[in-house]
Amino acid sequence: MESKNGYFKLDIRNGSVFLLIYPPQAGGKAVEYKEVTTYLDGKGYGVFDVRELNNALTVTEGVQEVCVGEWNGIYENEQMEVTISIDKMLVFCRFYPPSNNGNLMTEEEILGDLAFHKISVGIQEAEIKKFLENRHYCTNYIMAKGIPPINGKDAKIEYFFNTNHNLKPKKNEDGSVNYHELNTISRVEKGQTLAKLHKEVPGKPGKDVYGGDIQARQEKTLKLEFGNNITLSEDMTEIYSGVTGHASLVNGKVFVEDVFEVPADVDTSTGNIVYDGNVTIKGNVKSGFSVTAKGDIVIEGVVEAAFLSAGGQIIVKRGIHGMGKGRVQAKDNIITKFIENATVVSGGYIETGSILHSRVSAGNDIRVGGKKGFVNGGVIRAGNLVEAQTIGSSMGTLTKIEVGVDPEVKERYGELQKSIIQISKELEQLRPILVNFNEKMQKKESLSVERVQQVQTVARSFKEKQQLLNAQRKELKELHEQIQMSHNAKIKVKGSIYPGVSVNISEVSMNIKSERSFSKFVKEKGEVVIRSL
Repeated sequence: MESKNGYFKLDIRNGSVFLLIYPPQAGGKAVEYKEVTTYLDGKGYGVFDVRELNNALTVTEGVQEVCVGEWNGIYENEQMEVTISIDKMLVFCRFYPPSNNGNLMTEEEILGDLAFHKISVGIQEAEIKKFLENRHYCTNYIMAKGIPPINGKDAKIEYFFNTNHNLKPKKNEDGSVNYHELNTISRVEKGQTLAKLHKEVPGKPGKDVYGGDIQARQEKTLKLEFGNNITLSEDMTEIYSGVTGHASLVNGKVFVEDVFEVPADVDTSTGNIVYDGNVTIKGNVKSGFSVTAKGDIVIEGVVEAAFLSAGGQIIVKRGIHGMGKGRVQAKDNIITKFIENATVVSGGYIETGSILHSRVSAGNDIRVGGKKGFVNGGVIRAGNLVEAQTIGSSMGTLTKIEVGVDPEVKERYGELQKSIIQISKELEQLRPILVNFNEKMQKKESLSVERVQQVQTVARSFKEKQQLLNAQRKELKELHEQIQMSHNAKIKVKGSIYPGVSVNISEVSMNIKSERSFSKFVKEKGEVVIRSL
């Protein structure tokens, strides 16, 4: 059986008007009291027994009959109620049957009624025919639909080199870095396509059922942004490298830096290296020499007690042997075979096979993997994660591991603490001079011009130091809150961690008292806790 809503109609006889209520069929909806009374009020029939009407509406079988008043002399024709959605995109029509001797609506009358309501767009003729062929009352028909706008496609830029600064290097089966297939630095050849602009596709406006325009969402436009050593295609949709070098994406702008290549060692034969682009060194960087590059530095050999500074990444394929004096720093990632007796600072992540007696810090992760994967001695700091096979040794070597705060933030925190103590001491030294001067002024003692000028200088210095102290205390408080709010930092040990290791997560710490294996250290409820891997 076809599903059908319940409905009602007027039956006029012997000068009275009766409401006939038909129950729903096959799961249709029953007639609602409010809909009935609204219809009756519109026709001028409001004299009925409310309880009787309510009871009749609840009966699920058979046609119910309720007297609703005396006949006003008018036979009621079939009626269409029109409702328009808030967004003016849909027109719902609901039909009510005629009384006995009333007339049915024609297609022309339905269309005329829609026109009367100023509906002009998206009229559903098939839906009108559907109703005329099989009339369902007290049922919504969608008789008109607006034309929705077609949103265009945003422009996008496709890059053909690595733009992910967090991309980790490929690994060998034993977990060590595969220096033959590094994918963290994007080397490009002269003439290579760097990026392609896929232009925006304009959208099409729509119309509501009244014929009003609906604008499509404004599509996003883009253009290729690039620096030197790059050429643009005639249609301005592709860019190509003008040199062989390294490509990078910085704040939406493509840069290509040509490579300065040192064919052997950096030593007395070359002197210190300073270059605006990328530097590749085929040999070693000898003790006492420095390499400074605005781009990336790639070293095939070893870094001794030397100084390296890069605006991009640093890769040292045979390791860093700092001899207690070497310093390697990069704004981005550092990848090296080992770190020994050196200071290494990375703004991104550090990937290495071992760390021995060194001060190592990274803004993100420090991962010590490969066959050995040990950290022994020194201070290791990472903003998010320190992961190693082994930390410390059975000899109880003092090793400090800190996570949870960007090392630069923690360093600044320490600097502020020292500076605040120093400035406070200086203020205490100046304060008696000002107090003594004020006492003499109150006693109206005569002072020399030189003495007054001296005290004025002290007063200016006191004020400046006081302002600086207040600013540093405010900064210290903000950094302290930042340190306390750090979450999700952790230390992972895939092998063993030994006594002599101090574990610090944000502002809380734990000293390892006994050897542990396969452990993870996290901060929970203000304490360092140990979980199994």
